[in-house]
Amino acid sequence: MKLGLQIPDFTWPNGPAKLGAELAEVAQAADEAGFEYLAVMDHFFQIQSIGPAEHDMLEAYTTLGYLAAHTKRAKLLTVITGVIYRQPGVLAKAVTTLDVLSGGRAILGIGAGWNEEESRGLGFPFPPTKERFEMLEEALRYIHQMFSDNDGPFEGDYITAERLMNVPAPLSKPHPPIMVGGSGEKKTLRFVAKYGDACNIFNGPELEHKLEVLRGHCEAEGRDYDEISKTVYHPLDIGANGEKTEELMTELRRLAGLGVDAAIGYCPTVPDTKPFEIFAKDVIPAAAEL
Repeated sequence: MKLGLQIPDFTWPNGPAKLGAELAEVAQAADEAGFEYLAVMDHFFQIQSIGPAEHDMLEAYTTLGYLAAHTKRAKLLTVITGVIYRQPGVLAKAVTTLDVLSGGRAILGIGAGWNEEESRGLGFPFPPTKERFEMLEEALRYIHQMFSDNDGPFEGDYITAERLMNVPAPLSKPHPPIMVGGSGEKKTLRFVAKYGDACNIFNGPELEHKLEVLRGHCEAEGRDYDEISKTVYHPLDIGANGEKTEELMTELRRLAGLGVDAAIGYCPTVPDTKPFEIFAKDVIPAAAEL
């Protein structure tokens, strides 16, 4: 079992003037502690489950590029980019650039998108659900081609492109892993089976069922279920002094028993990184043995 740190909130006590330096310290500490993944959300307004919309929010791919410069080993990704926010060519180019500049550590996290408030607020199109999922599948086909050696044209329902040239190519082979986020049984998990290298599902009561649905889609698509990395979103809360460590470990054991490969989530103490010492000494090594 691997662990990934997501940083969902940038409203920190010392304000924006200190945010760059403090974020670098958090990234370096997480990298050195052994977190496998370092992630941010792809939102422009803060989401309600974290705080008011007016709280500070950094643009995701600029932030990931900054984190790349301050880390050496952690894989870098969004959990999760909404397909409606960027044209697929721009998104593929951003992830390729991140992969090249980080030495092959980029992952593309992508989903259909859901936050109507920020889309309406900033003027992004927010199509109906059916259309967003159509756009997602088309984007997945487009990005697969752009990550490949095929720089030919692309014809879809939403995008017509003459040449999917992408140089320099990603360093990750065969391409940066593609993580499809969400747990929709008819479309999202089918897209994981057909196009994805990883899934990301919220850790809820239906998790075991969702994984079985994914297995069924893999069988239908002729895909090896075991080659897909199963990740869940789960808070990494061990308490300020490690008092909740066993509680977290109990849950990680349960997840490992279901075949989950990684848990990605926020640590409530951030920007305070003192608990990372406990993660490095006790939690991450123990999780690796699950």
